[in-house]
Amino acid sequence: MIDLEVPRRFRPLIERARAVAEEVFRPISRTYDLAEHAYPRELDLLSAVIDGMSSAGASQGAGATQSVAAVGSGEAHAATSAVRNGSNLSSVLSILETCRGDVGLTLSIPRQGLGNAAIAAVATEEQKARYAGRWAAMAITEPEAGSDSGAIRTTAVREGDEYVLNGEKIYVTSGERAELVVVWATLDRSLGKRAIRSFVVSRSNPGLKLVRLEQKLGIRASDTAAFLLDDCRVPAQDLLGDSEIRVEGGFGGAMQTFDNTRPLVAAMALGLARACLDTTTELLAGAGVTVDWDRPAHVQHAAAARLLGMEAEYESAHALTLRAAWMADNGRPNSMEASMAKAKAGRTCVDVSLACVELAGATGYAERELLEKWARDAKILDIFEGTQQIQLLVVARRLLGMSSSQLK
Repeated sequence: MIDLEVPRRFRPLIERARAVAEEVFRPISRTYDLAEHAYPRELDLLSAVIDGMSSAGASQGAGATQSVAAVGSGEAHAATSAVRNGSNLSSVLSILETCRGDVGLTLSIPRQGLGNAAIAAVATEEQKARYAGRWAAMAITEPEAGSDSGAIRTTAVREGDEYVLNGEKIYVTSGERAELVVVWATLDRSLGKRAIRSFVVSRSNPGLKLVRLEQKLGIRASDTAAFLLDDCRVPAQDLLGDSEIRVEGGFGGAMQTFDNTRPLVAAMALGLARACLDTTTELLAGAGVTVDWDRPAHVQHAAAARLLGMEAEYESAHALTLRAAWMADNGRPNSMEASMAKAKAGRTCVDVSLACVELAGATGYAERELLEKWARDAKILDIFEGTQQIQLLVVARRLLGMSSSQLK
């Protein structure tokens, strides 16, 4: 049974992640929001600290924004007997804190790309060792295939000891800055999802062509790229997983990535929502409006009552997220729970951020505070790693025991 109290050995981790948010991220948050695509050099020092912790024995889990977990303590990732609180839970807790500072900067920490999570989920031990310490982005989305990963059109054709990849990828987080890009492609379009596999492609590969960097609504500190794969030749050994091609179960293996990363995205949304709630509570208190937690909402100031309702939504999303991460740590199938957490946290984040802008009035809409920025950052957390609609579809399939072909 999950214990919703924060494990004592994770508390130093949370304190350090919170310090990163308050002392590193927030002071530069507005700077890199206004200077989109400029690389945040301040993160190099943070990355060096993470590398030092890792070399001293701290595990970084699956990467992919699990980064600041390594700033905590190596002990936080140690396995325990029976019920385990491991790297998934510690990563969720640390990411929640850093995203109270800035989501885009959290996504921009070197060598902690979303592609690292894909590598951790499906790579062989030899591949994990070969790619260790390298920054990997993940390329899934295509112009014709958004949240429906099974509709991927990028092809991978075997030619001798290589695969030749052709297609287009968009919205690749850290695509310009990463050293590697994990590209999802199909071995045979006629076989549908079963033939989809992931390949590790070096950014220096001449067949991987950067088309553009996106101008975005939010998380502007994080670069987002579009690529064209034009006869991109990749060594067969860079197909993630077993080198022998087994079409059956290939897509299922690739989808394990999402079971790990969706709770992390939910944690990002929780961190941003927490920042909005804390800031708005302080602003309202300065205006003489305070929340009385011991009195019913209907007898309090309308703004206080609204804050109470948002706090309740936040707590429910928080509990779902911790549960999904805890299940992953304990080897329990968590596909439904990961989607529930992502759906609830993503929607809560958007609703809370917009409501806080409204409650703060002119202050919330101006650049004097970060509330307007957080409101822009929030929307992507309800979209990437699968939209709200996709998450609800996954949950429905699990509840009804139906396959993707039975319930579309």
